[in-house]
Amino acid sequence: MLKMAWNWMNVQLNSIKKEDGQGMVEYALIIAFIAIVVIAGLVFLGPIINEMFMDIGETMQQTTAGE
Repeated sequence: MLKMAWNWMNVQLNSIKKEDGQGMVEYALIIAFIAIVVIAGLVFLGPIINEMFMDIGETMQQTTAGE
C-alpha cells in the first residue's frame, strides 16, 4: 500500500516538473483574472459600500450626541 502511494506521488511530481513553465503561466492568468474581477466588483460595489459606512458613521454620531 505504501509502495503504491509512493509510486503515485513520484509520478505526480515528475509530471509537474515537465510542465513547470506552463503551470506558472496558468497560475499567472488565474491571478490576473481574479484581480480583474475584484477590481470590477469594487468599481460597481464601492459606492454602495461607501454609503453603508457613511450611514453607520452618521448613526453612531447621532447616538453619541444624544447621550
